[in-house]
Amino acid sequence: MNRLAGVLYSITVTLWVGSLFAIGFIVAPVLFAQLPDHALAGNLAGTLFTLISMIGFVCGGYLVLFLFMRHGLRAFKSGVLWIVLLMLVLDAASHFGIQPIIAQLKADALPRQVMESALRDRFAAWHGISSVLYLVQTLLGFALVAIQEQGKG
Repeated sequence: MNRLAGVLYSITVTLWVGSLFAIGFIVAPVLFAQLPDHALAGNLAGTLFTLISMIGFVCGGYLVLFLFMRHGLRAFKSGVLWIVLLMLVLDAASHFGIQPIIAQLKADALPRQVMESALRDRFAAWHGISSVLYLVQTLLGFALVAIQEQGKG
């Protein structure tokens, strides 16, 4: 496998894990701390999390492809592959499962904000589940950074 693919592998891991951390643990908290309108902060954060999800699908897809191109079916013996696959599953569960539920709860609460409606508790519960999945995905990303060496881990 050529050197460029290996360099792209490292950049991809950095982009994915760095994006997860930056948006989830720096940008989103700053939005809520600085914007007086928490609904606006939530909408902006939601847009950013959707973008991070798309970045995750692209990065995860490249990493899986790289690992199979480099190792073939032996990639299944790699801890790196299993971390990437689990991160992709968490990304998909959040993006296609939880986020639509949260969006529907927001829509059902209209004309009120969801946190000012009778749906507040359901929204908080789903938001909490989403936050835990995001935390686990980020921690898996840190593990990926720690054990990877261009897919050899």
